[in-house]
Amino acid sequence: MTSIDVLLKRNREIGNIVPGDRSSPKPSLQVSILTCMDARIRVFEIFGLLQGEAHVLRNAGGVVTDDMIRSLALSQRKLGTREVLIVQHTDCGLSTVTEDEFKDELESATGLRPTWAVEAFRKVEDSVRTSMERARRSDFLLHTDNVRGFVYDVKAGSLTEVK
Repeated sequence: MTSIDVLLKRNREIGNIVPGDRSSPKPSLQVSILTCMDARIRVFEIFGLLQGEAHVLRNAGGVVTDDMIRSLALSQRKLGTREVLIVQHTDCGLSTVTEDEFKDELESATGLRPTWAVEAFRKVEDSVRTSMERARRSDFLLHTDNVRGFVYDVKAGSLTEVK
């Protein structure tokens, strides 16, 4: 059985038990949460979210990239969100690589060098600050006055705000 098969089986077993409002694609809390794809970050549990309350966007590192700006612009302009919560975390895989090292690896394996940034970092707080600045300076976002960033400690389960 594949991992996808396991997940589909679980879905059939739990049925429709997810609490929350499914009546609109507009998040009732008017917030977008951008975080890392790391499986240890259980966004709904960390914030006590119900279905329908927030947009949850994920990528490697939880960094604000052009594609995240695209999603945030749609979220704000078409679906009514007004706040952006950026959550990166301790022990992130992106802090273990470098831009050139990973691009070299991909080029060696495929013959093609990626045109996109890996967004590797050493200090997670610096990465959070960079992402907050990118969101705040984006001409595509309507609401940049309430962009806040945090570091989630994957071992302690706590959040620390980055100023």
